[in-house]
Amino acid sequence: MQLTHLGHSAVLVETGGLRVLIDPGNFSDAWHGLTDLDAILVTHLHPDHVDPAHAPALVAANPQARVLVEPGVIDAVGLERAEPLTADTSVELGGVKVAAVGGLHAVIHRDIPRIGNVGLVISGEGEPTFFHPGDSLATAPVGVDVLAVPAYGPWAAMKETVDFAREVGATQGFCIHDGLLNERGWALVFGRVTDMTPCTLTDLRGKGAWTPA
Repeated sequence: MQLTHLGHSAVLVETGGLRVLIDPGNFSDAWHGLTDLDAILVTHLHPDHVDPAHAPALVAANPQARVLVEPGVIDAVGLERAEPLTADTSVELGGVKVAAVGGLHAVIHRDIPRIGNVGLVISGEGEPTFFHPGDSLATAPVGVDVLAVPAYGPWAAMKETVDFAREVGATQGFCIHDGLLNERGWALVFGRVTDMTPCTLTDLRGKGAWTPA
């Protein structure tokens, strides 16, 4: 397995001979122009996870890719070939399994209606199991080896992030959802999660593909 952090919540997963892109949102542009994708996955409809201005062109440039999205995305963003991926279901992509977990976005404020959110567990025989939670810390799947840790959102606090990483129990990971943080804020989260949880984080910002141990 190789993982490339393409900014904020966008992650390219290369495993089992497949190329899978998660959350091509508008807080990053490193995913623009990607081709040869086998699947495009979207955890929820917020534009920092699916860019309505550029994601349709990505789908068009990858006609062979399956487009699997949280159901609310289908009506909110015009993506050709979009298929609903609901919580507690899974899809086989070749020898790679994508399981959707959770179901609801984290609470931002009690006066803001909640939307759907599916965390994505990607696994394949002989490869590490990777978990991208989207915008929710409510679900901790078992057997996760590599965790994408949301570093900051208006829906989370440090205490919740630390407890989430502890509950998942992955030994390796990296920060995502970091587009609203300056360098000092990013370093604070990185250090606390590494020091206070079983998860040793790796800085993937601008580093290209990373192969977990």
